[in-house]
Formats: sequence, structure tokens, C-alpha cells
Amino acid sequence: MRTAKITRKTAETDITVEIDLDGSGRYDNQTGVGFFDHMLDQLARHSLIDMTIRATGDLHIDDHHTVEDTGIALGQALGKALGDKRGIRRYGACLLPMDDALVRCALDLSGRPFLVWNVALPTAQIGRFDTELVREFFQALATHGGITLHVDALHGINSHHIAEAAFKSVARALREAVETDPRKADEIPSTKGAL
Repeated sequence: MRTAKITRKTAETDITVEIDLDGSGRYDNQTGVGFFDHMLDQLARHSLIDMTIRATGDLHIDDHHTVEDTGIALGQALGKALGDKRGIRRYGACLLPMDDALVRCALDLSGRPFLVWNVALPTAQIGRFDTELVREFFQALATHGGITLHVDALHGINSHHIAEAAFKSVARALREAVETDPRKADEIPSTKGAL
């Protein structure tokens, strides 16, 4: 079973993440941050990873701690569910259009966290959501999930479309990377023998 449950509790947030890598994209995400919940729903739906997230945080300050700590917990859950990564495809990529936006993602479940983020969001906010938090989420996800993650917005003029295309592109690439490779189902996808 490629499932995981992570609970992360700090003075700023209390977060529980449950995932199933072999799901159907079912989701039930409640963080108290509406736009962020919408993005997490897209991440689950397009990765086919079942995802339930409950987060409470110091939203009276701002959304930063809740968004970042959710990324941390989700990254940890991905790492736990993948185990030794035996049999996975490891790499994934997606070029995703959404109206005016076109976003490319390439990722490697290498165990070597790194984020390359070439995404310009033209507005400071989407509704009441600070757009700088999109990068913060993916930085936390990559770092704590051991993911080499490249995200490039090739063009776009609407911040909502660009951000949503980024989440969907990462989701589609993640779906590909976590899938079992039927030709190498019993092997670690590395010449080193470990990831």
C-alpha cells in the first residue's frame, strides 16, 4: 500500500495530510485558505493521488505558515508513501495550457531537493491570496519530498490561470513519476541502486 499519513503540529499550525498514491484523485482539503484549497484539489485530481488535508493555522497573521507547512507535510507524506521508490518511473513532465497561460513542469523523485522556479505572477494577490505563496508551497513540497522540481511559466497574463496551470502541471508530472514502470517494477530506478 503506497499510502501515508503525516501530522505536523507547531505553535503556528496543526496539519494532517493523508494520501494514497494509487488513488483516483479524490480530495477533501480544508486549510481555511479558499484559493489554496482549490489548488490542492487540482493537485489531487490531476495527479490521481487521493488526498485529505486538514489544516488550522494562524490565519489572523496571514496565510504564509499554513501554506508553507502544508507543503512540508505533503512533501513528507509523498516521501513516506514512496518508500524506497522501487518500481516507480521516477521522472515526470507536463506542458499544460490553461487559457492564456502555458506552464511546463519537469520533476525527478531523486531524493535531491531542488526548485527552479521561473514563474512570474503579474498581480500581488489572487482574491485575498498572496501570489508569492505559490512558490513557497512548491519550495516546501520539493524540499521535504526530496523532489528536483523545475516549473516554468512560458506565458500568461492572468495570475489565477498561471497559478492553476502550475499546480496542474506539477500534478500531471507527479502522476507520471509515481506510476509503476511495468518493465522495471521490482527495481530501484537508479544505477546507484538507491534513491
